Amino acid sequence: MKTTLLIPTINEIVGMREIMPRIKEGWVDEILFVDGGSTDGTIEYAESHGYRIIQQKSPGLAGAYRDGVEAATGDVLILFSPDGNSVPERIPDLVTKMKEGCDMVIASRYCQGAKSYDDDGLTAFGNWMFTQFINILFGGSYTDALVIYRACKKDLFKTCSVNRATIMGGIEPQLSIQCAKKKLKVMDIPGDEPARLGGTRKMKPFRNGMGISMLILMELFGIRGSLS
Repeated sequence: MKTTLLIPTINEIVGMREIMPRIKEGWVDEILFVDGGSTDGTIEYAESHGYRIIQQKSPGLAGAYRDGVEAATGDVLILFSPDGNSVPERIPDLVTKMKEGCDMVIASRYCQGAKSYDDDGLTAFGNWMFTQFINILFGGSYTDALVIYRACKKDLFKTCSVNRATIMGGIEPQLSIQCAKKKLKVMDIPGDEPARLGGTRKMKPFRNGMGISMLILMELFGIRGSLS
């Protein structure tokens, strides 16, 4: 099983300097950055440390994943945020559970005592509400259906159409919905979400909430669309 740590970036130099040295050699087979136009030294940092980096062509975070999936050599992808929200020490646990036969493993912020230190009241409620919607409507059993930090089989992305709703709401809830609908083997493991290190928050709660709502409706009624 070959693993790719897939890292989307836009001006994340502060977090990268703190987080990347904590990722030990041998945890994954490939580290791939997909950069959306950084101007703060992110690209130079990645290149100087020998990391593979490609320039993002498709719009949004979902577009970064689409470009990254095309370029990744691993058959298991770990979606990772370099801004401090993803704890790197959980990488080996994600890989272990994937090797045990899971289709997707989520580092849940709300599982077995884990906590998000980046939440505010609005985002905490939104994460809970949309996770419950996905569980009820699609038969999931998630504690955190929206978090970025997860490992999954690369093949799962073939069923995820990148459309405008996905770009607004994120590909993570779409992966959660697809796995629930197909009754695939999914596991949540506890994973704290520390506060962001530097940079600016990319997520816009109301915009993302509208996108997730649209995405849920499209998946519920079997509407497929693509920007490609």
